[in-house]
Amino acid sequence: MTPLSSAKGRDLQADLNRAGFYPKMVSDIIDEVLDGREPGDHLVHLETHFDHNEVHRHITVLVLAQDVLLVAHVDDQELDDNGKEVMAQISTELVQLAKVTTVATSYVYHQPQNYRTGDTVKELTLGIAWAGAQRIDLAPAGCPDPACDADHGYTGTSQQEDLVLRVSAEADGVAAVNAARTFAKAIRRASAPRGNAVEAKTQQAPATEVRGRVASRFGRNTHQG
Repeated sequence: MTPLSSAKGRDLQADLNRAGFYPKMVSDIIDEVLDGREPGDHLVHLETHFDHNEVHRHITVLVLAQDVLLVAHVDDQELDDNGKEVMAQISTELVQLAKVTTVATSYVYHQPQNYRTGDTVKELTLGIAWAGAQRIDLAPAGCPDPACDADHGYTGTSQQEDLVLRVSAEADGVAAVNAARTFAKAIRRASAPRGNAVEAKTQQAPATEVRGRVASRFGRNTHQG
C-alpha cells in the first residue's frame, strides 16, 4: 500500500501543474486569498464530465493554512462553438478551522469478506461542514399496512450542506484516493485537536449530526453517483 503521505505547501504548485487546469491563475488566486499565510496540507481534485458532445472540467482545491481552510473551486465554459472563447470562474471561501463542525468520511471496499489491514480503499467520499446551513428533504410517510389509505404526514432528513468530494480508485487512481484520505486525517486533526481544545470547542458549538450527502456551495454539485 502506498504510504499516506500528505503533500505540503511547497508541492501545491506542482500538484496544480499536474492537474493542468489553469495552474498559474489558480495559484495566484490562492496566494491572494491566503494573504501571507503559509499553505500546509492540501488536496487538488480535478473532475471531468461528459455532456453529449461537450466535455466539462472543474477543479476543487482545499488548503490548510495555519488557522484556516481555503476552499477554491474553478469552472470554465466555452462561449462559442469553436472553443476559441473561454471563460473561467474561480470561487473561494476562507473558513476558520474553529468553525468546522463536521469532517465526514465514507469508505468503500471491494470484497470486504476478504479484507486485510492495508487493503486499498476503492472509493472515498470526504464531506466537510462549517456554515450550519440546512437542507430538509421531505417525502410522504409510508405505512406498513398495504390497505391503509390514511394520511401519515411527511418524513424526511435534515442535513448540513457545505462541500463533498468523491474520489474513486478506478476513475482517479489509487494515489488520488490516498491523497484524499490523508487530507481527511489532516483536517480532522486541525479542526478537532485533542485535549482541552476539544472541550473548549465543544462548549462553543454543540455537535450536529450530518446525514446523507453534503453538496458544494459553488453552484455545481460535486457529488456524482
